[in-house]
Amino acid sequence: MNKVEKEQYLRQYSLLKAQGKPFFPYAIAKDSAMACVVLAAIIVMSIVLGAELGPKADPTTTTYTPRPEWYFFFLFEVLRVIKPPALVPLATIGVPTICMILLFLLPFYDRSPERRPERRPIATTAGIFTILAMGYLTWLGASAGAPTAVDMKPPPQVMAQGPKVVAQFNAGKQVVAQSGCLACHKIGENGNDGPGPELTEIASRVPGQAIARTLVNPTAPMPSFSTLKQQDPKKFNDMVAFLSQLKGGE
Repeated sequence: MNKVEKEQYLRQYSLLKAQGKPFFPYAIAKDSAMACVVLAAIIVMSIVLGAELGPKADPTTTTYTPRPEWYFFFLFEVLRVIKPPALVPLATIGVPTICMILLFLLPFYDRSPERRPERRPIATTAGIFTILAMGYLTWLGASAGAPTAVDMKPPPQVMAQGPKVVAQFNAGKQVVAQSGCLACHKIGENGNDGPGPELTEIASRVPGQAIARTLVNPTAPMPSFSTLKQQDPKKFNDMVAFLSQLKGGE
């Protein structure tokens, strides 16, 4: 903006300011009225519709899928993208903090007095990118599967054996995820580092029959899957078939 444009802008601004109304009490009165309307709507909705708290928390359940509130879905998806535990502070603190600092500093590195979006490319681009990024991450977080799911595609040796083996691999992967195995074991990028051993390459160390025996007669504190074998043999066999195909990088 050159000197002439700046003087024209200041002159127009002074005219509009002289014709305008002061912030107090006009703007405050409007904000207060709108706040009362919103509060009244919330009170009426809580009386008419009620406040649903959901079922009581059951600490013994193994099928509960923890999910954040919808306005945290974008941060939830960032945690899903940044999977290594060492980088969790970066996802929870670093990325949001850096983005907030950049937004707060926007008036300092974009000094243009223009209000038109097309004349403020930096501010417009930053605002649109932030909205699109948060919207896209929110959509991914809302449509994401359960955090306990095993994020592993069938390896090449499974794909080569035909669709029937691939279907059994995927079915066994779901059984492992639903059985709470990731609470003590790690498979690929999912699960915990203990107290159980990592299962990503279990098939390269232990044959399938030994895996089945271990599931039926495990060492404490691992639970026994003998009941699953008796009540639902197909799920047990799918579980064994899945674990028998975990050979790491092969």
